[in-house]
Amino acid sequence: MQKLLSYPISAIYYLCFLLTLVIFHPIQWACFNLFGYQAHKKSVDALQWCLMRCGNILGTRFSFENEYKLPTNRPLIIVANHQSFHDIYPLTWFMRKYHPKFISKIELGKGIPSVSYNLRHGGAALIDRKNPRQSLPALMKFGEYIEKNKRSAVIFPEGTRSKTGKPKPFQTRGLDILFKKIPSAVVVPVTINNSWKMFRYGKFPLGLGNHLKFTVHKPLELANFVNKQDLIKEVESSITEHIKF
Repeated sequence: MQKLLSYPISAIYYLCFLLTLVIFHPIQWACFNLFGYQAHKKSVDALQWCLMRCGNILGTRFSFENEYKLPTNRPLIIVANHQSFHDIYPLTWFMRKYHPKFISKIELGKGIPSVSYNLRHGGAALIDRKNPRQSLPALMKFGEYIEKNKRSAVIFPEGTRSKTGKPKPFQTRGLDILFKKIPSAVVVPVTINNSWKMFRYGKFPLGLGNHLKFTVHKPLELANFVNKQDLIKEVESSITEHIKF
């Protein structure tokens, strides 16, 4: 019954979602080209809020738990599990104070209103996973940008989304590069729960009435770990032990 009900609601959701992206595309362009980074960031923040309101059409709720005071004058490396694209806009909104920048597939840099523009101009890293000669320099440049501007790098070390919520083993190459290029960073583990349920039936219709939960765990000083593999293991453990699937 819920799946049947979801068909018309999902259609309305996708229409609102697409309209939001289309409306914000020229707003982003104007903010970036006329007023610069800070204005562009505010437009992107507003976009994330609107996308969350689109999620409310599906009965989706969002909650964010963070009991730690994260620095705003230092770069962060935000490490999270990955369940769907619905991880991204709430995380961007909740962490907006820290200027989160994502590592994304190069294919997303073209053809998607608002999203592609923000990825190209907002400080993200666009990488070709099949081409190390492109992806490795892009990650290095991204890390240098985060270190210099004291922004936040967001990385999903699983590489691909978990369709069932069950965590996949972390791939360490991207983390290794960020650790080298952002030596002053604080590493922030984040667990995301229930995002995968949005696609329990596939891309259409969407799941209804889900509660997406984002939980920040104890921040870790990168400089305190001589052996970075120990750091990766600790981050992975703190994230995965709080995943419910």
